[in-house]
Amino acid sequence: MKWPWSKSETKTAQSLIALSTLPVSTWGRVDPSALLRDGYTGNAVAYRCVRMIAEAAASISWQSDDERVADLLIDPSPGASGRALLERLYTDLQITGNAWLEAVTLAGEPVPRGLFPLRVDCVRVQQNARGHVSGYAVQLKQGERVVTPAADGWSPVLHLKLYNPANPVLGQSPLAAARKSLDIHNGAAGWAKSLIDNAARPSGALLYGKDGARLNDEQFDRLKTQLTEEHAGAANAGRLLLLEGGLDWQPMSLSPVEMDFAETRHAAAREIALAFGVPPMLLGIPGDNTYATYKEAHLAFWRLTILPLVQKTASDFMVWLRGRFDGLSLQPNLDDVPAFASERDALWARIGAASFLSDDEKRALLGVGS
Repeated sequence: MKWPWSKSETKTAQSLIALSTLPVSTWGRVDPSALLRDGYTGNAVAYRCVRMIAEAAASISWQSDDERVADLLIDPSPGASGRALLERLYTDLQITGNAWLEAVTLAGEPVPRGLFPLRVDCVRVQQNARGHVSGYAVQLKQGERVVTPAADGWSPVLHLKLYNPANPVLGQSPLAAARKSLDIHNGAAGWAKSLIDNAARPSGALLYGKDGARLNDEQFDRLKTQLTEEHAGAANAGRLLLLEGGLDWQPMSLSPVEMDFAETRHAAAREIALAFGVPPMLLGIPGDNTYATYKEAHLAFWRLTILPLVQKTASDFMVWLRGRFDGLSLQPNLDDVPAFASERDALWARIGAASFLSDDEKRALLGVGS
């Protein structure tokens, strides 16, 4: 700890030793394991945002004109449903910005028979001398295996990623964009817990020398060492300080109460939700709410966050599987989404009232077969 005054100046005047409870800021890393530990498993706001997005997006089913693909998406692997597969992929995307899926083909068969997700922390992208992706190295318990494209150029591994302008190979994690807000939220929670553990005592300063007395060198060094080692930092916030004769305690203005850590946490929580595209109103976070009602916030969440994510993922799946299923058409089925029920009813009523359209034309506009 660096003191803003010299020892000689302290002893010639009234002795003042400040106890600072504001440690030096440290920011966490943005690698997948750190984001998983500090974000998904260590922060309630980030966890809830990821779960809301993954579960909502996975609830939208996909429809295909190829029965083999439709069956593959319903039953992609033994013991796992298609919805569970999509939920895992959406979760990996929100935490790390990347998700990998491997298609397994039996010997002698041209089309995949199973789809298996790969752990994001066990996949390493391999690049050739020109910077193009040449394969994927999958870490095993012992060693690793490399998955390379087939003879016709089709890759058995699908790499889903969120756009990252700084890295053409790996995607951008929403948690990485909210890393500082995540650290502030976690740090404020740790600070508050330390205060509670230490009887919630405020920070302050020690005063000595009201009658012209002063500390000698040994006393000054011993007290300074005690303050630095036993009372500085979040882990020691609010710890009781034993005062000797002549010492007086004076609370300082930079206390957790005056700095309003509750509002700091709420502001950090709103920024975390903003990075994920989840309206804070849906999470019960107090503060400035952009939407007038919960219904508007709920619809905006589905329209602006869930729908683009599902459409992008379905498009990536379709382009990837077209390498084995010629002319494949794959799109999300939005007719069963309750959030869009009011918009769908309004569309049906508007088209149904169009007297200049025939019944066949109305069915075609609504996507309903004759």
